Amino acid sequence: MNVATPRTPRRLYAMAALLAMVLGVCACGGGGDGAAPTVATNGYPHASEPIGTLREVYDGVLQPDLAVNTFRNMDRLLPTRRVAAGGTAFPLPRAPVPLDQVNFLSNGSTVDLQTYLALNRVAGLLVLKNGRIVNETYRYGNSDRTRWMSMSVAKSILSTLVGAAVKEGAIASIDDPVVKYVPRLAATAFDGVTVRNLLMMASGARWNEAYSDPSSDRRQLLDLQIAQRPGAAMDLIARLPREAAPGSRHNYSGADAHVLGEVLAAATKKPLATYLSDKLWSRYAMEADANWWLLSPDGMEYAAGGINATLRDFGRFGQFILDDGMIGGERVLPEGWVAQAGSPKVLGDGTAIDYGYLWYMAQGSSRADGAFVAVGINGQYIYVNRKERVVIVVLGAQPQPSGGGQVSTTAFFDAVAAALR
Repeated sequence: MNVATPRTPRRLYAMAALLAMVLGVCACGGGGDGAAPTVATNGYPHASEPIGTLREVYDGVLQPDLAVNTFRNMDRLLPTRRVAAGGTAFPLPRAPVPLDQVNFLSNGSTVDLQTYLALNRVAGLLVLKNGRIVNETYRYGNSDRTRWMSMSVAKSILSTLVGAAVKEGAIASIDDPVVKYVPRLAATAFDGVTVRNLLMMASGARWNEAYSDPSSDRRQLLDLQIAQRPGAAMDLIARLPREAAPGSRHNYSGADAHVLGEVLAAATKKPLATYLSDKLWSRYAMEADANWWLLSPDGMEYAAGGINATLRDFGRFGQFILDDGMIGGERVLPEGWVAQAGSPKVLGDGTAIDYGYLWYMAQGSSRADGAFVAVGINGQYIYVNRKERVVIVVLGAQPQPSGGGQVSTTAFFDAVAAALR
C-alpha cells in the first residue's frame, strides 16, 4: 500500500533560506502572508521561481507572470501532504490524428484554438478521445513535470472519494447524518445535515464564498489556512448559523465541502491524501506524485481545494470518471455513482439545480450529451463527456479568481466535442 507522507515545509524553508544566505544564494519570495521563500527542492523545474502570496492570489492582484509562477508552486504557500503515485503510469497513447485546430463562435466572433488559449491565459490543455491524447499543449514554460493548482476542481475529486468510501462500506449511506461521523458538529448548523446534503451543497448553513471580499467567510477561512492553527477551521465552521433547512437551499460553500472531507477522513480513518493515493493515484496509476494543502502542519487537508498535480494526471482522473470508476476491470466506485454524481439534482422542496455531487452540469450543446464539469477559480476545468468519450483538462493562469476568461469555455468544450464526433 502506498502511504501518503506529510510535509511540513516552513521549518525546512527557514533552514534552507539561512543556508542560502551563508552560501550567497538569493532566495526570492515572501515569508509571510501565505508565501514561503523560494528554495529549489527535489529537482522540481519551477522551484526557484519568485512567487506571490496566498492573499494576493485570492485578491486577484498578481501580475500575469507572477501568477503563473505562483500557480505552479502552490505547495510553497502552505504545508502539504504527498499523494503517492504508483509504478507504471496508466498509458495515455497518442491518437493517430491530432486535433490541432478548432474554430467556434464566442460572443458573436469566430475564435480559433490559439486565440482561445491566448485570451483565456491557458497554461495547459489536454484533450482525450477514447483514452488517447488528441491535443497536449503547454504554455508559459510549463511541461509534463509541472504541478498546477486545481482549486475547486478538488471538490469533484473529493466527491469521487466519497463514492469509493460508499463502495467499500466505510460510509454506509450518503443519507447518513453528518454527526454520525463527526460528532463535534452536534448542536451546530450541521446537526440534521446528511452526507447527500453536503454533496449537493445544500447544508443550509450560512456561508459567503466571495473570494475577493475581505469580510467573507471564505476569506476568514483563508486567514486560518495561513495561520496554520490546528482545529481553527472547524471551530469557524461549527459557529456558522443555520440559514435554511438542510436539503432545501443550494449555496456554493467551501464549508460544506470541508465538512464532507471531515466525514470522509473519519469514516475511512485515513488522511484524505492517503485515501486518494490508495484508491486512485497509486492504482490507476498516475504519472507523478501530487500534493494536498494542509490546514496545519501534519494536520487535516483542506478538503475544498488544494490538490496540485500534473496536466496528464488530471486527465487520468477525468478518464477514470469516463470509465465509470473502473480500474483494470475492478469497480472502485459504486455502480451508477458516476451517472448520479454527474446529473442535476432536485432539492427537498422540488427545486431543480444545475449541480450534481460537487460537479457542475455542462451548458451549451454538451448539456444534451449529459456532460459535466469540475470547475476551479482562475480558469481550472475538467470536462467529462461520456457520450462522446471526451475528456478536456484546462489549466488556467488567469490572475483574477473569476471573470478572467474573454472567450466562452462552454463554447470551446462544445466545439471540441463536435470536432471529435
